[in-house]
Amino acid sequence: MKLYNYFRSTSSYRVRIACNLKGLPYEYMPVHLNRNGGEQFAADFSSLNPQQLVPLLIDGTSLISQSLAIIEYLEECYPDVALLPAASIDRVRVRQLSQYIACEMHPLNNLRVLKYLTGPLQLSIEQKQAWTVHWLRTGLEALERELDGSATRGKFCFGSTPTMADCCLVPQLYSARRFGVDVDAYPALRAIDAECQRLDAFQAAHPDRQPDAE
Repeated sequence: MKLYNYFRSTSSYRVRIACNLKGLPYEYMPVHLNRNGGEQFAADFSSLNPQQLVPLLIDGTSLISQSLAIIEYLEECYPDVALLPAASIDRVRVRQLSQYIACEMHPLNNLRVLKYLTGPLQLSIEQKQAWTVHWLRTGLEALERELDGSATRGKFCFGSTPTMADCCLVPQLYSARRFGVDVDAYPALRAIDAECQRLDAFQAAHPDRQPDAE
């Protein structure tokens, strides 16, 4: 199993956590998103993933892109450590939280979006920072309200064991801190994050512990 990823990519971070939770070893294949104009645009990587995005998982002859699709694939093919609950309504709940982070929050502070803001749109660094912080806070405030009042929340986003939702939340909080967002305003999210950080699977997936970390 090979995982093409970038140490600071939050979507790659999600998949690293999922693989670690499931005890699935993989070969770390670094793709630097800034070096030489972005290694994701190189012909050799583009031939594997025409989307020119990380992460990309290769498992045997299967090539899977998009972090949530990868995690769902791992869940179906390697089900021993479940990242989705058994009941359909509970699985929907975890997917709902995961997709809110991955599909609503993350794209607005994705690297290629931020580069477009300061490139073709010619926004200043300060304006780019204001954009990023605004959308991070908007997303985190909604998550805090939802999880703080959730009957299904346990130590983790759902129940007493980590799920796909936690694989998404922890990287998003990492990104928020990196952009200077004060996460103290979100006690429910911080409590879940603290529980996750007790686990080796989350610790080992942290960007600072990856072979391509700078």
